[in-house]
Amino acid sequence: MTAAFAFLWLVSSSAWGKGLTDVKWATNPLHLAELYPHCEAGEFPFMGRLNASVIFGFLNLILWAGNCWFIYKETPFHKDSSQPTTVEEGGAPGPQPFP
Repeated sequence: MTAAFAFLWLVSSSAWGKGLTDVKWATNPLHLAELYPHCEAGEFPFMGRLNASVIFGFLNLILWAGNCWFIYKETPFHKDSSQPTTVEEGGAPGPQPFP
């Protein structure tokens, strides 16, 4: 389940990054001046917070991927077969303290 969420986060962050690129292109004053020759180009819009949102989206993806790794380490797929079993896994209990 976590791997599916991590993959969906990758897809959504990539889509948001592509959408932001399209927004930047569509709101570029030089591009708008080409489309509407009777208007003059104004200032470039401030996109700093939008850029930060894309960066934080990909940073969050790193957190999801790290979470997947730690979940994988807790599964039987990762455990070495030569390791002794623990009490939780139904193995022999450890040494008992003296009373």
